[in-house]
Amino acid sequence: MFRTAKMIRKLFCFLVALILLRLVFLAKVFINSKDSFLTSTAIQYLLANGNYTFSWRVKETEDRKVSQGTTHMPASMNKTLGPCTDPPPNLVGPLRVEFNLSLTLEEVRKEISRPLQEGGRYKPPDCVAIQKVAIIIPFRNRHEHLIQWLYYVHPILMRQQLDYGVYVINQDGDGLFNRAKLMNTGYVEALKQYDYDCFVFSDVDLFPLDDRNIYKCFDNPRHLSVAVDKFNFILPYGTIFGGVSSFFKNQFLKTNGFSNTYWGWGGEDDDMYKRTIFRGMSISRPDSQTGRYKMIVHNRDLHNEVNPENAEKVGHAETTMDEDGINSLKYTVKEIVKDALYTFITVDIQAPAS
Repeated sequence: MFRTAKMIRKLFCFLVALILLRLVFLAKVFINSKDSFLTSTAIQYLLANGNYTFSWRVKETEDRKVSQGTTHMPASMNKTLGPCTDPPPNLVGPLRVEFNLSLTLEEVRKEISRPLQEGGRYKPPDCVAIQKVAIIIPFRNRHEHLIQWLYYVHPILMRQQLDYGVYVINQDGDGLFNRAKLMNTGYVEALKQYDYDCFVFSDVDLFPLDDRNIYKCFDNPRHLSVAVDKFNFILPYGTIFGGVSSFFKNQFLKTNGFSNTYWGWGGEDDDMYKRTIFRGMSISRPDSQTGRYKMIVHNRDLHNEVNPENAEKVGHAETTMDEDGINSLKYTVKEIVKDALYTFITVDIQAPAS
């Protein structure tokens, strides 16, 4: 009997030791493989209870393991970004622009496009932009100038921390050029792509010489290109409103956009100045140092000759603006191409023959 009791004690000690070893093993597994343990537990819970809301958390755990330290958090769990500061912190001020006309579009793509989304779209990665800005460029047969513009202006817009897209509105055919109608078209087409609240209209041959000249909108319509080298960096006349300008959406609609009737060169910017004033707004401008621009020297485009009829039309802007503009715009989209650097929209604007 004594021998039997002794054997029972040995068996009891053996079982206790085995249980202790098992507990140590399980503790080690829990510490070293916490994610796997939680995942296994979660799966058992799902099978038993049919609770599918937890499966999202399981996927998150697995993603963290696969990415070897790179955490992919759901949008709702991301740190909320604050608004971008005003002024932006990385501006450099005065710039030097030297044109390299041998530069190719592919070279610009390689150097500039990495932070961009398809179609020439950009959002600052570490803050929420104050405005969503569509940059609209009226265009025809100026590819060399466009390459220069993309190369110089994209980095400026990024430093300005804009949520922006670049839209090149290309006039199809060889009829008379109509800059204003193309800009109206760009306004409409850009809004089909994104909910923009600010619109910057820019000639393709104008380059800002100071990145503190922010491509955004203000309390009144903005004339950005106030001091162009072609005019010895002075304002040619007080009512000039051409080159580069910006409008909030409500400001642009208040003027009914640009006139659609200015075929050939001249008059459309003066017409827009009158529309702006007639609607009770004024023109704001940066100072003459911040608003400096450099223009590419070039011959006037074919089929964009000075139209003597345009000067007379300006005098009737007040009486025609309610019927001539966004509300009377007609065009046909022929093609939309989304490059890494821009969205290129070719349109038929029913141009008369030159």
